[in-house]
Amino acid sequence: MIGIIATWVMAYEGVNKAYSMLKENKKSDLSMIEAIKTVEDCEYFKSVGYGGLPNRDGIVELDAGFMDGTSFDFGSVGGLRDIANPIEVAYALSKEEANNFLVGQGAHEYAKTKGFIVKDMLTERASILYQNRLIEDQSELNPYIGHDTVGMVSLDNDGDMVAGTSTSGLFMKHAGRVGDSPIVGAGLYADSAIGGAASTGMGEDMIKGCVSYHVVSLMGQGYSPQKACQTVVNELDRQLKQKKGKARDISIVAMNNKGQFGVASNLNRFSFVVATDTIKPSVYVTYNMDGSTYYQLATQEFLDDYYNSRMK
Repeated sequence: MIGIIATWVMAYEGVNKAYSMLKENKKSDLSMIEAIKTVEDCEYFKSVGYGGLPNRDGIVELDAGFMDGTSFDFGSVGGLRDIANPIEVAYALSKEEANNFLVGQGAHEYAKTKGFIVKDMLTERASILYQNRLIEDQSELNPYIGHDTVGMVSLDNDGDMVAGTSTSGLFMKHAGRVGDSPIVGAGLYADSAIGGAASTGMGEDMIKGCVSYHVVSLMGQGYSPQKACQTVVNELDRQLKQKKGKARDISIVAMNNKGQFGVASNLNRFSFVVATDTIKPSVYVTYNMDGSTYYQLATQEFLDDYYNSRMK
């Protein structure tokens, strides 16, 4: 039994690569790392890795997290600068006995010491977007103006599960800001005895719900991945509106250890990619009705619009 699920259309090429590796009995961790690296290396995806959008000072700061659901090992980086593949650094940190979550200069020095590629991650395209943003109204930060975390959950033939995330975070964020993505329990969580989950949305809100852990916990209580995701999204959406007067973007993907998957979002056009023993790598788009998330295969028009807007 194999499977992999990921947030957003941008994960398609990576999922396709990981799916081929999983079918060849490669491990879930290495397959997923390659999938996320594929997203990080593409300069047209302005919310992850190379080409990611910078903070208010014009500097690209990257966050990433990795969790092994079999050993419970994890590694995370926050505010990482000038390193090509933050997911690789997070993975390396998961092998350490301690000091598993590093931020800022400490994360950068660790990556350099371990021989990871040092690279200026600010592209010309991202710099132009930054300069344009400087003259716009910055009074309201929208989490989906350049904030689409790639989050993945993967299952291999040995039953081992992993979860991972990577993002450049909120566009025009304060220097040093870290969202939910690298935080175990919020942005990602995996337990090979149950399943895994990953989230994308407004990090400050996702942290409040410990959403990824909550989904896996519900699956452990017998909930299907779909019901678990929907329950957590609806509950956090309701609580935020009750306590704060509004709920911002919340989207979660999950997979259990049987390869069954689920997705829920309070957005109407959230996209995700999934592949299992019975489903080849496919892109789906969600829509909401009566408090439930439904999804359908993405049309070619949707895919064309997505890639055209990213490469504009």
